[in-house]
Amino acid sequence: MTEVTKEQVIEKLKGVRGPDMDGNIVDMGLVSDVFISDSKVYFSITVPAERARELDPLRAAAERVVKEIPGVKGAMVALTADKKGASSTAPVQRPAASPAGQSHAGHSHAGHSHAGHSHAPAPAQQRPAAPAKSGIPGVGAIIAVASGKGGVGKSTTSVNLALALKANGLRVGILDADIYGPSMPRLLKMSGRPQQIEGRMIRPMENYGIKVMSMGFLVDEEVAMIWRGPMIQSALLQMLREVAWGDLDVLVVDMPPGTGDVQLTMAQQVPLAGAVIVSTPQDLALIDARKGLAMFRKVEVPVLGIIENMSYFIAPDTGNRYDIFGHGGARKEAERIGVPFLGEVPLTMGIRETSDAGTPVVVSEPDSDVTRVYRDIAAKVWSQVTASQNDTSRAVPNIVFE
Repeated sequence: MTEVTKEQVIEKLKGVRGPDMDGNIVDMGLVSDVFISDSKVYFSITVPAERARELDPLRAAAERVVKEIPGVKGAMVALTADKKGASSTAPVQRPAASPAGQSHAGHSHAGHSHAGHSHAPAPAQQRPAAPAKSGIPGVGAIIAVASGKGGVGKSTTSVNLALALKANGLRVGILDADIYGPSMPRLLKMSGRPQQIEGRMIRPMENYGIKVMSMGFLVDEEVAMIWRGPMIQSALLQMLREVAWGDLDVLVVDMPPGTGDVQLTMAQQVPLAGAVIVSTPQDLALIDARKGLAMFRKVEVPVLGIIENMSYFIAPDTGNRYDIFGHGGARKEAERIGVPFLGEVPLTMGIRETSDAGTPVVVSEPDSDVTRVYRDIAAKVWSQVTASQNDTSRAVPNIVFE
């Protein structure tokens, strides 16, 4: 197959007229760096923030001409809203801070025209309610599983939590939102490419009775993803909204570690039912876990609770228990900040071996003590979700990132 080059893509994009039919998008400097992986082309187009929705046909045209290049399997094009692209005659306005005191400065509000509206802070009782976040058709609740740092077993926890929810009788999907380091294909022993169905929709992969979507299905495992924020946001929202999830009770989202672009996109654009924080007992992991807790609270996403992973070790030969990383730190942290403590997952060879083999412990050892721990955690999480959904007094988040 002919290898597609950046030069071919750029040359083809020179045939796409710029906004208002002026020049072309390449010569006008609107096209970002072009990234090509596995014959799929990724790039973004910078447009004025207030014209983002109006200029979506520009994005569609760019995507269409790139797909016409021989050898191109697909294209993912994002519109990047640039505040500097706004009319220079418009008066500069400082955005009003949210009630939580968070300024919206630095965030793009693509597709929302502010013309004719004062940005002066209105009295709290007169402020209009924030627009509702757009959900995913057929998906009842979306749960984020997050951690402040890597290496705490978050992805293993995510997949076993999803399977435990399934074992408890729910219809479950899992989205691998770790764009840079997708792990679901390996953890669930899956390979191949998702099928495209009508329109731009694609059918998720499926194994062990749960539906799965991951960047790992679209990009080879050895490929390094070198993407900036707008491309990550676009890819994540496409995997959420352009996948035919069908009817699900819950979609579990395995978040990347930290508090970066993916976390903010999920927290501010998606109606999350809540977040589960995974930590190990030691102080260092808890320090980082606090950052994740603080971020979700700042954007008013309910924290469903904390899981202490690798909580203790039971020696298989003697049955003796060892607190290798200390013990009880996550429970104490949950009590300190007033969120539920969901449970302790032990450090066992079985969890590691089944994860490496792509046969998670919840499905490979359904009657084990560890599986019972995961199912108990899943029951507590679902109880928190249903309680939160039934709580009509909970304020609707008013930080919107589009």
